[in-house]
Amino acid sequence: MTVLVTGGAGYIGSHMVLALVEAGEDVVVLDNLSTGFREAVAPEAAFYRGDMADEALVMRIVARHDVSAIIHFAGSIVVPESVADPLGYYLNNTVKSRSLMASAVAAGVKNFLFSSTAAVYGDPAEVPVTEKAPFAPMSPYGTSKMMTEMMLADVAAAHDFTYTALRYFNVAGADPEGRTGQSTARATHLIKVACETALGKRSHLDVYGTDYPTPDGTCVRDYIHVSDLANAHLLALGAMRNGEGSAVFNCGYGKGFSVLEVVDAVKRVSGADFAVKLAPRRPGDSPQIVAGADRIRKTLGWAPKYDDLDTIVEHAFRWERHLGLAKAS
Repeated sequence: MTVLVTGGAGYIGSHMVLALVEAGEDVVVLDNLSTGFREAVAPEAAFYRGDMADEALVMRIVARHDVSAIIHFAGSIVVPESVADPLGYYLNNTVKSRSLMASAVAAGVKNFLFSSTAAVYGDPAEVPVTEKAPFAPMSPYGTSKMMTEMMLADVAAAHDFTYTALRYFNVAGADPEGRTGQSTARATHLIKVACETALGKRSHLDVYGTDYPTPDGTCVRDYIHVSDLANAHLLALGAMRNGEGSAVFNCGYGKGFSVLEVVDAVKRVSGADFAVKLAPRRPGDSPQIVAGADRIRKTLGWAPKYDDLDTIVEHAFRWERHLGLAKAS
């Protein structure tokens, strides 16, 4: 029985493929390579270049590889970009996810893992925010993910279909063994951008908003190591296979760091100073969002290995330095 990973050539998806291969799973990847990289896919995995909304292609892959579960990463993830291009985000994140679900139901794939986001909570009334908090997205990105979660719940109620939605907080870091990491050009992830700046790939780092109601005025986020996140997916897949039923889990560590604290961590780990410029707030950003992560720990027994900001930054910095050396050679 094979696991189909959509977006498996991307940042989080490539780490998931590595984790699945190491767990002894048969893996097939579907990615259109719009933001992913073919070389990021573990060689043990079968690869197809194509669109997740191509239902005929998905059906062929499922039949050819005896796919029993889908882990769905493919999509667009930049909050400000979603504000400028809402229709693009609803197409890529919601409409195409609907097509993928239709393929799964038609092919009899019963287990479906979805990469959702803490952006479905918007600016939560209580922090840490738990899975019981209401949907209140502040951006088309968050709304597009919310709509997909709603579709999954309806599909599970109507068919022999089990899903798990993992609501990511801020994913960062890289594979500790240096096999893959965040390689996207013009990425907006804070830790990656700060590492690029520390290595001289950018002239400065912009801090968007310094007047938020937080201790130092900058946004506060819960950062989770990408390898810990991949492990959470493995546990969720196992639970579904064991008949545990559909579920929703926050994926974070339960503690937050401000933008300026992250900048200090990157300077500390890299040993480099760099210019920081203060800029206005970006549309769609929540002042503070931290995970209430008790449910995933208690239900799945999730025990993160890299719950340390400096470790996350170190792995991200090593990968960024590797990218620079690879480009130079």
